[in-house]
Amino acid sequence: MNFEQIYQPHSDFPNRYISPEKLFSYLQMNLKDYIQEIGKSYLNKPIYKLTMGTGTINVLAWSQMHGNESNATHAMLDLLNSLDKAPELKEGLFSKIKLDFIFMLNPDGSEKWTRLNAADIDLNRDFHNESSKEIKFLKNTVALKKYDYALNLHEQRTIFTTDGIHPATLSFLAPSENVERTVTDNRKKCMAVIAEVYQQLKELIPNQIGRYSDEFYPTSTGDNFIKAGMPTILFEGGHVAEDYTRKETRKYYTIALYYALKAIGNLNSDITGWETYLDIPENQETHYDIVYRNVKLNTDHECILDVAVQYREIIEPGKEEISFVPFVMEVGDIKKRKGWLEIDCTGKKFVSATKYPKLDTEVSFTIEE
Repeated sequence: MNFEQIYQPHSDFPNRYISPEKLFSYLQMNLKDYIQEIGKSYLNKPIYKLTMGTGTINVLAWSQMHGNESNATHAMLDLLNSLDKAPELKEGLFSKIKLDFIFMLNPDGSEKWTRLNAADIDLNRDFHNESSKEIKFLKNTVALKKYDYALNLHEQRTIFTTDGIHPATLSFLAPSENVERTVTDNRKKCMAVIAEVYQQLKELIPNQIGRYSDEFYPTSTGDNFIKAGMPTILFEGGHVAEDYTRKETRKYYTIALYYALKAIGNLNSDITGWETYLDIPENQETHYDIVYRNVKLNTDHECILDVAVQYREIIEPGKEEISFVPFVMEVGDIKKRKGWLEIDCTGKKFVSATKYPKLDTEVSFTIEE
């Protein structure tokens, strides 16, 4: 039985947005025997760690270090929900590994759907300064146990593709330990796991799996953990065409999480097959959400250009799902980039209170026949 055959999204969490209070309530009611509070956020919200498994291979994972990246939280909930219907798969997985999963490391940012925490700090660039409370809880957790692997779980923007055509629905990285990007044994351990995930999913989502840049970031979490000796794998959930609420991405993210944990249990620090990692295409930054082509502006001189638009995601008070607000990102000759939606405005009218679309402002124009 393959995991993708038994995958089932958790019905209690249908939206991309997850309210921290709803998550906390669910964990306390359904998984109280497996969770413990490891600290409180800047705004005094609890941060929970779930522990599951009887195996000897210790794995640490964390979700929503960036509050507006909920796929990994969904993936863990969906993983447990799906495995409850397949006890043999569940036993096979958790008999080899012991997983510590930190849910929603940044609950304040998660509530407001922002990348940063409530003190406007990017937790993923705060490894050395420790200006945030939350990064200290993660580092304290790492200090208490020798972990064989770590999973640093994130999401990426819709701008990335694997080849200039197909969206990078999932991207992975074995982070560098130094500026020279030396391929160390710890990196090979990560690469071997990623290679196994790639082999499992490449037919399921062909041409939609990418490899994230391995530039060394001296203040980032994953780079510093692997530099300190803990193999750390970066997950990035990305775009599927017309799937801005990322329900499809959520599915593939969960499947990838299962196969990563399974590979960790089977490999047990072996590096067999690591070279396949190098077959994964590198992410390319090629797309905007919308590109209006051949827009004729209402100017005294003839002015025809392209307008690129990107959605910004916000959560409005009282809403249970995020909203997508279009913003102007680039105006001019945009032949080097594509749009997931391309609109040819040849022969159509640009209707706006201003003569030119204003950069970095909400779209206020319309295109009419």
